[in-house]
Amino acid sequence: MTAAKPVSKPAEIRKSPSSQGLEGALDRLQALRTNLPPTAARIADFFISHASEVVHMSVTEVAERTGASEGSVISLCQQLGARGFQQVKIALARDLVQPVQFIHEDLARSDDTGTVIEKIFRSDLQALHDTMKVLDTGAMEAAVAAILKARRVELYGIGSAAPIAEDANYRLLRIGVEAKVVVDSHVQAISASLTGPDVAVITISHSGSTHETVTATKLAKEAGATTICITNFGKSPLLAYADIVLHTMARETQFRTEAMTSRIAQLAIIDALIACLSLADYDKALATIGKTFDVLSTKRY
Repeated sequence: MTAAKPVSKPAEIRKSPSSQGLEGALDRLQALRTNLPPTAARIADFFISHASEVVHMSVTEVAERTGASEGSVISLCQQLGARGFQQVKIALARDLVQPVQFIHEDLARSDDTGTVIEKIFRSDLQALHDTMKVLDTGAMEAAVAAILKARRVELYGIGSAAPIAEDANYRLLRIGVEAKVVVDSHVQAISASLTGPDVAVITISHSGSTHETVTATKLAKEAGATTICITNFGKSPLLAYADIVLHTMARETQFRTEAMTSRIAQLAIIDALIACLSLADYDKALATIGKTFDVLSTKRY
């Protein structure tokens, strides 16, 4: 019997730029700049000369500032070896800020526990105060009317927005609104395409640039659903598919992919929305709250 040939060890795989986190993003841009066509070169120049602004901007805002399309901005990011614009923002931030700022923009490495608590709470309080100022009363009234008119409500959120969507779903059920939360991107796309004029969709996305939720919202709008978006103030791809926008104003740690401060503002908007819905359909909400309270009381000692 012939002996089995030994399995050769694979050659060491060199990590791609994306897996290395795109270290030295500004240097990469400088090196790439000379061989770029005019539009891409203009975007690269903007990245290089306005890097500190770019880390706080959406892809839509960069496209407008450079007179280019969102697709052109994303294409340049991919030429750098990134998956998309968000990864380039994080890479630029690494070139500009201290590592501790990836935890929270206001922190210093030497902060003690008391200082950390004070800074985080002040940041959250500021987000609530700023959100209250930009939240449009008319938009909230329109959202209430759309939800009350709808046969059911669907809620979409990905990543850190998913637990916010799940909380909103729970709160809607407690006041008698038929609701369904979808936090899987594939199921979002399927479910959104199967909505219609009798469905209201609530999409939660701080950046308004998350591909999965933008796609789901687009599909829902194309199917005829009323789309309600909870997103941070500013221009983003999500707004193109939003019938009603409820803005937060959170000075988010833009260098992270996870939202922190923005969650507080999103929850506050959900609280206000639920309260307005309850008052708009007072008798039904009160009866349902009472019924569900009795059901939940069996879960407690």
